[in-house]
Order: sequence, then C-alpha cells, then structure tokens
Amino acid sequence: METLLNTFLVIIAYLMGSIPNAVWIGKWFYGIDVREFGSGNAGATNTFRVLGKKAGIPVLVLDILKGCAAVALVFFTMLEPGSQDFFNLQLALGVAVLLGHIFPVFAGFRGGKGVATLLGVVIFIMPIACSLSLLVFLATLLLTRYVSLSSMFAGISFPFFLHFGLHNTNEILTIFSITVAVLLVLTHRKNIKRLLKNQESKVPLFRFQK
Repeated sequence: METLLNTFLVIIAYLMGSIPNAVWIGKWFYGIDVREFGSGNAGATNTFRVLGKKAGIPVLVLDILKGCAAVALVFFTMLEPGSQDFFNLQLALGVAVLLGHIFPVFAGFRGGKGVATLLGVVIFIMPIACSLSLLVFLATLLLTRYVSLSSMFAGISFPFFLHFGLHNTNEILTIFSITVAVLLVLTHRKNIKRLLKNQESKVPLFRFQK
C-alpha cells in the first residue's frame, strides 16, 4: 500500500510540473505562445523577454510554487519526517516535478528549462545550499547580465556547497545535486552555443543598460 501511494504521489508531482504556466498565461491573456518567440522555451525568463514583467512575475512565482508544492506531497504519507525514506521520497517528487516542467504532458512535452521549478524544490528540501547557490546566481547576473550563464553557475555550485560547505555525507543527496547540475547544463545547450557566439541576450538590470 505504501509503495502504491508513493508511486501515485510521484505521478501527481509530474502532473503538477506539467502545468505550463508560461504557455497558458501567454495564450489566455495575450493570445501568444511564448514558445514561438524569444528563446522558444516555456519558462519565466522567456516570458519576461516576450511578454514583460506583468506576465513574467506570475509565471516565475507559480513555477517556484509548483516545485515547493510537489515536494510537500510527502506529508500525505505516514513516513517520519527526517527519516531516510521521507527524504528519498522528497527527492523523487522533486525529480518528477522537474521532469514535468521540462517535458509537460499538457503542452506537447515542450516545456522550459526548469530553473524556477528546481528553485522551489531545493528551497523546500535544502534551504541553506540553495541560498548559497542563489547568491552565485545573483553575483553572476550582476557581472554578466546573462540569466542562462547565471543559472548554470548556480546549478554547478550547488553540489560543491552541499559537499564541501555543508559536509553532506548522504550519497543519494550527492547524486541528486550532481544530477541537478548536469541537467541544468544539458537544458541550456542552445544558450551555451549562443554564449560562445556572443549572441545570447542580456537582461537590462538597470534602466541605463541596453
């Protein structure tokens, strides 16, 4: 019964991740599929780029919240908080919601890169390591104004903070953090090509920047 419940919750987490906030908000309120413009991704960054902050902010918040909500499904079980089984299910739910965002069943399996949703997952499970990685993101963004590069640097720094900074000894958590880093790099393959060609779009952080 427990295994059946856990499997059901993982499926629910995937379906939650599959809710394409960027696509639906773009279509319902602007008559635009954001995947047909900008970088072609159904994520918060591309929504900001194509539709502006009035659409981008809700998409960003909703994508983060669905990551948090999916991991919180663990509390519907009888697993003891803090136990290894509790933690393992949290990670499984996190992976499921992330895969749902990247390959959403409700949007033809064409989703976003999962950065905002992943942020929601790791904030809920590992807030300290997440906060340190977020600092890396902000520092890189201030220096380069590249959201893609900032996201990759933050993801790559995550397992280092976890292992060397917080002295993590949980092998499953280590594997998860490395998988997160690799997945972020893989989902940014097109961005890497544009960065190498100096064709990647920059974010104007201040009004005087172009």
